[in-house]
Amino acid sequence: MIWICPGSATLPVYYFSGEDRQMSTSTQVMETEGGSPVRQLDQQGFQQLVQALIGNISRSVVISEESIRYVLLGLVSQGHILLEDTPGVGKTLMAKTLAQSIQGRFSRVQCTPDLLPSDITGTSIFNMQQNLFEFKPGPVFSNVLIADEINRTGPRTQAALLEAMAEFQVSADGEVYLLPRPFMVIATQNMMESHGIFPLPDSQLDRFLISMSLGLPSSAQEIEILSRAEHGTQEVSTVLTTQDVLAMQATVKQVQVGLPIKEYLVNISRATREHPQVSRGASPRGTVLLQGAAQGWAAFEGRNFLIPEDIKKVAPIVLPHRIATHPGSDMHNRDIVQEILDNVAVPV
Repeated sequence: MIWICPGSATLPVYYFSGEDRQMSTSTQVMETEGGSPVRQLDQQGFQQLVQALIGNISRSVVISEESIRYVLLGLVSQGHILLEDTPGVGKTLMAKTLAQSIQGRFSRVQCTPDLLPSDITGTSIFNMQQNLFEFKPGPVFSNVLIADEINRTGPRTQAALLEAMAEFQVSADGEVYLLPRPFMVIATQNMMESHGIFPLPDSQLDRFLISMSLGLPSSAQEIEILSRAEHGTQEVSTVLTTQDVLAMQATVKQVQVGLPIKEYLVNISRATREHPQVSRGASPRGTVLLQGAAQGWAAFEGRNFLIPEDIKKVAPIVLPHRIATHPGSDMHNRDIVQEILDNVAVPV
């Protein structure tokens, strides 16, 4: 179904909606987002949904619970994730399992040098019967999109994701098409090779809330992978709906951030800009995203207010890809962020 929503004076806005889904928990606070009702959960209800997702994903994907929580953090904080890993550690399986767990639409794009922007966003096709052009949405019109090896496609195609990731919409032929909600991009990069790649520009990197690695499994985890693969892939059940996810996102936004905590966030970001080995520190948008990720972690911990420990937990996956070091620097970005966290005064 296509919803036509009011837009600007010149650009009509279209919303591609999925099938109506029944809410699985009671409604407390009603809002409106993309034509769908959104509710806010209490802390107990939020915790139940998080644990249901972790348990369901763990039955299919053999990775640490912390890695699953980080991926879910991107989902509930309305952010996107960049996975920098070697091939074959379960990145695509993780994204697909997440989409199935929330009854969402999953799409996968294999990024290659000849991939065109329209291959991601969609294109207009002439309908001879109606004598008009019809927009055929591309794979970006999904709830979870995995862009595999994003650094193997050209800058023009990489940029096609910018508007979708930042504005949750696609502009084509003078019209604006809203993406389904929730919407999350999980992009992967193979950092082991430098041959035939197009490094992501800073503007693209800044669109990712989280940059992380799933890492190689332990010996016990790899044995578990073999045991599960021995009899074929296990079917994944659906434990949430997309409406549940929207409710979780609305709940995260209600986590309170006191003035001392906001000052602490600003001091951390300013410290990245003033560090002697950093040529470009975190932007104000990075500070906003750090706060949003910390709000999500506070909700994971069952709190409706932010504390410094929440910020310290998420900063190592939110800030390093937002800073650039001077040529010849002997410090890794993550070490710089950790040094800043150790030195910036914590509010009491």
